[in-house]
Amino acid sequence: MSTNSAGPVSASELRRRVRAAEALKAKAREMAAANALTAREAAVKAAKAKEEADVTAREAAAVVLRLFDNDAELVSELLGIPAEALEREAKPVTAARAKEIIEGLRARAERPRSTRTRKPRAAAAPSTSGAPAPVVTTDDSLADAA
Repeated sequence: MSTNSAGPVSASELRRRVRAAEALKAKAREMAAANALTAREAAVKAAKAKEEADVTAREAAAVVLRLFDNDAELVSELLGIPAEALEREAKPVTAARAKEIIEGLRARAERPRSTRTRKPRAAAAPSTSGAPAPVVTTDDSLADAA
C-alpha cells in the first residue's frame, strides 16, 4: 500500500501512520542511547587500559634505571630514549616498588621452565616446495629422488 495515495485517508489510517512514526522515533532514540552507552563503556575501558600501560611503562623505566645503578645516560643510549624522559617516567615509582618488580623478575628467571614434549617432524605433512625430497638408502647416504 502506497503512502502517497491520491484519495482521502481515513482517520484510522492517519492514527496508524502517526503511531508508526512515533515508534520509529522511539526506536531511533533507543538505538542512539545504546550507541552512546557502548561508546562510553569502550572509552572507559580504553582509558583504563591506557592508565595500566602508563603505569607499566613507568615501572619498567624505574626498574631498568635501578638495574643499571641509576645511570640514566647509559640506559638512554641503550634504549634510544632521552635521559630526561626516562628519569621523568621513573620518578613517580617508589624504590620499594621497583625492588619488588626486580625480585619478581629474578624469581621468574630462576624457575625451571616447563618443557613440552613435541611430536616428531616425520609425521608432518609432505613438502609442497616442488623440489624432490632426498631419499635415504640403506647405507645412510643420500640418493637422488628423481
